[in-house]
Amino acid sequence: QVQLEESGGGLVQAGGSLRLSCSASGSIFSIMGWYRRAPGKQPEQVATITSGGSTNYAGSVKGRFTISRDNAKNTVYLQMNSLKPEDTAVYYCWFRRLSDTGDYWGQGTQVTVSS
Repeated sequence: QVQLEESGGGLVQAGGSLRLSCSASGSIFSIMGWYRRAPGKQPEQVATITSGGSTNYAGSVKGRFTISRDNAKNTVYLQMNSLKPEDTAVYYCWFRRLSDTGDYWGQGTQVTVSS
């Protein structure tokens, strides 16, 4: 059974930085990524990264956030810089398993950016 464990959320002032991480065990994953959901808004795909290192970012975070992964550790990171109040949301990591394209989600971590 695949379980994802997230860490790194918290409260930060606007302009500050946070780093999220998410780890899993037991499988090989083709794509890893982050989604977020803010109160009253639709979920948003924040960033994704393939096993080969190709990345994709939402326009709202491009240039401020950086996604990376350590394949040996089955871990994905999201470095968030120049945070804005509108980045406040619950952030969820997402892994797609290579063997059967099954999708797995983390439990979510709260990121709050104060103005």
